[in-house]
Amino acid sequence: MENKKTYRDIGEEQARENPLIPSWLEGAEIAVALKKLRRHRLALAGGLILCVFYAVSIFADFVAPYNYDDEARENSFNPPTPVHWVDSSGGALKIRPYVYPYAFRFDEFYRRVYVPDTTKKCAVRFLVRGYEYRLLGVFKTDVHLFGVDPGARIYLLGADGRGRDYFSRIVHGSRVSLSIGIIGSLLTFFAGLIVGGVAGYYGGRTDTAIMRLCEMMMLLPGFYMMLALRAAFPPNLSSVKVYILIVLIFSFIGWAGLARIIRGMVLSLKEKEFVLAARAAGRCGFGIIIKHILPNTFSFVIVSMTLSIPGYILGESALSLIGLGIQDPYASWGNLLGEAMNIAELKFHPWVLSSGVCIFLTVMAFNFFGDGLRDAFDPKTD
Repeated sequence: MENKKTYRDIGEEQARENPLIPSWLEGAEIAVALKKLRRHRLALAGGLILCVFYAVSIFADFVAPYNYDDEARENSFNPPTPVHWVDSSGGALKIRPYVYPYAFRFDEFYRRVYVPDTTKKCAVRFLVRGYEYRLLGVFKTDVHLFGVDPGARIYLLGADGRGRDYFSRIVHGSRVSLSIGIIGSLLTFFAGLIVGGVAGYYGGRTDTAIMRLCEMMMLLPGFYMMLALRAAFPPNLSSVKVYILIVLIFSFIGWAGLARIIRGMVLSLKEKEFVLAARAAGRCGFGIIIKHILPNTFSFVIVSMTLSIPGYILGESALSLIGLGIQDPYASWGNLLGEAMNIAELKFHPWVLSSGVCIFLTVMAFNFFGDGLRDAFDPKTD
């Protein structure tokens, strides 16, 4: 006599037959999405810019010829140093590029005017020795991508008021500005996924209480809430503590909107066959949320995260610009842009806008890349 199968047995069989892998992770779906993404030229350009920027930020100490606080007061606001590849007579291409050392004099208005000393040529060399650092935070070394012979300093993007290389400070500042966007969005989306998943799956009073909390958070104006939270802490915090504080503030004010969206998606997903099969197999509710429901929202989450990162970068830049973020001598794109607030500095030293250009390129690159991902993972598009 055959044994009758119980609902638990049936559920376990369905759970074994159904791999519970979200459709967007299947090989065919990925191939289609990548094909769509390759046709989106702006998205590819944005992705390439982001890859370059993040590679530079990871290897900032190797790429930058000077440390972020390496001062040379005699070179205050030194203009960008051109790199010469041919000799003064327009001859053949030089084997090694070189720069001229700069010296300043005062004009009739007692302003510094920098004049190159064309009698000296200081070679630009690659893989040179410089200040000591830890590559990737592990390997101790003093090798840098490029440098210049003693007697001159190379200022690819000019110098600030203390003679610090603007290019080096922008490279070091990219670590702060770019990483805050990634870390802040990861924390925000992790909190939003968990809260929204629990609200949508359990429903009832749990859903009501969580959603009312989300609505209260969404009623608060984000930027002013960010200013109020930052101003509530002591102004003399170290830049490392300020960095952690900014990440936590951004995560605190950004999770509510995502939680509401995830809750709506979970409400539709929890009635799917694979979720019912997992329930019949006796799996706990939180395990079903983590392993089976939330992975099916990842296509939306990845696109939304990509599009939200520019907001974190702009938020950090705004805080640093008004003096509530990363403080000098530590560099971030926001506090570097603070010198451009002085109209006189902007008029006579336009290279102080370099960090603003980097912010603009990064924000546009994320938007283009996010638009491309959204179109690629949208099944309604061809």
